[in-house]
Amino acid sequence: MVYDWFNRTGPAAADGETPPREASEPLAAPDAAAAPAPAAAQPEGSPADPNPDPNAEALEWARQAYARLKAQQEAQKQEQNQPEAPQPQPSDAESTPSPDAGGGSASLLDSVQSVQISGQQAEQSQEQAPAAGLSLLEQAAAQRAERQQAITASAAVAPVEAAPAESIPRVATDSSEPSLGDFDTTFTWSAEVLAAQGKRVDQVSLEEIDWLGRLRQGLEKTRQGFVTQLLDTLGDDPLTPEVVDDLETTLLRADVGVQATDQVLDALRKRLNEEVVDPAEGLRFLKEQLRAILDQPIDSSGHALLAPQRQQLNVWLMVGVNGVGKTTTLGKLANLAVRSGYSCLIAAADTFRAAAVQQVQVWGDRSGVPVIANPSANADPAAVVYDAIGAAQAKGTELVLVDTAGRLQTKHNLMEELSKVRRIVDKLAPEAVVESLLVLDASQGQNGLRQAMAFAKAAGLTGVVLTKLDGSARGGVALAVASEAGLPIRFIGAGEGIRDLRPFNSFEFVEALLAR
Repeated sequence: MVYDWFNRTGPAAADGETPPREASEPLAAPDAAAAPAPAAAQPEGSPADPNPDPNAEALEWARQAYARLKAQQEAQKQEQNQPEAPQPQPSDAESTPSPDAGGGSASLLDSVQSVQISGQQAEQSQEQAPAAGLSLLEQAAAQRAERQQAITASAAVAPVEAAPAESIPRVATDSSEPSLGDFDTTFTWSAEVLAAQGKRVDQVSLEEIDWLGRLRQGLEKTRQGFVTQLLDTLGDDPLTPEVVDDLETTLLRADVGVQATDQVLDALRKRLNEEVVDPAEGLRFLKEQLRAILDQPIDSSGHALLAPQRQQLNVWLMVGVNGVGKTTTLGKLANLAVRSGYSCLIAAADTFRAAAVQQVQVWGDRSGVPVIANPSANADPAAVVYDAIGAAQAKGTELVLVDTAGRLQTKHNLMEELSKVRRIVDKLAPEAVVESLLVLDASQGQNGLRQAMAFAKAAGLTGVVLTKLDGSARGGVALAVASEAGLPIRFIGAGEGIRDLRPFNSFEFVEALLAR
């Protein structure tokens, strides 16, 4: 069983890479030592030990989680050092093939490339010498059938042998493995967020702690301006109508949007008319209102989390304007799918941008995911999608990720090209679950909202992926997209690493946005 990072389900005792069953058994021993462990972890945390403050319980919970993760990490290091002794036995028997392992994988890649090259040469020879007695349509159909067979054969060879031995371990080296840091404010904040969502100590994973820390750090620029002004506005006295008016300016500056700002302030004014609200209660009420805005389109969609359906073809189209990070997001989603146990395939349908196909192939190699592409210049994107769906159906692939060329929402001919790709998908795989995800750059602010409104009309969007939160001071655009465009935020990216993309969680996002 593999931990499903789309649904965030499974034995969370695993740190993300070890199988849950293997991780749950050795953790029984550290759990028994969890009682004395907090005492050992106290010097790393706050020196105050017997404090009767209300945060003592949460701090003790965080200490237990830290001690458990630390014991788990030490146990894994011992397990990694122990198998090194019996390794010489298979190495003696396989001493001759081990030096040739690199050559074997290289020969396998060469064979795959030779299949593709031979398929291209066959097409070129057929184009140069067309068969007599066949019409142009019949010749094109025959060439497409042969090319489909070559693509299916190459896709069947590449992932089976090359991916487990070469590509999947390479992902771990490309991205830094999450490591347990000090028992600091970042860890305690991450632990409190997980505890507030009903997590138990034995359900806290190192990768979730690492992700929450990255999310909090990624929203630092937005938080510096937003939270500072917010706390200055709230002050220490009970809220007044004048304070609410100042809060309106603060929300608008963070690109929360007019509609979302009005919704929050109307609810806050109604609360002020009923009772006196102190700053702490006002901040808590503000968090509730922001979460309600973000959750409304998610609840309307009927799916709390977007995840591929097992044993069924899923096609996800990545659309958006130029430079928002569509290809990078696609590569991260492919890695997320592989680590969650899904079979995945990438369609390099961005045939316009220079080196776009090569970039997709690099991302595919990093995650061990086969890539269907047409190396010819200015190839038809719909033809690439046609070939990819055919290969996915032949192999029983569960998820097909389609990379599309960047286009402005004002170019009607390019928007029509997206509709053509969607028609190809609906015609070839009517039973497939199709999702159109708009990739938005968080740093674009209200311009991103206009993009969402335009793409929603032309491409039939079903969700939004918010990227580059780590380099933006306008993280509030998520609220504007959810309230005005009515689109659910499905994934968020807060870094450049291959693992810096996670399913969207409104509670975690708001807590990171308003963290002190």
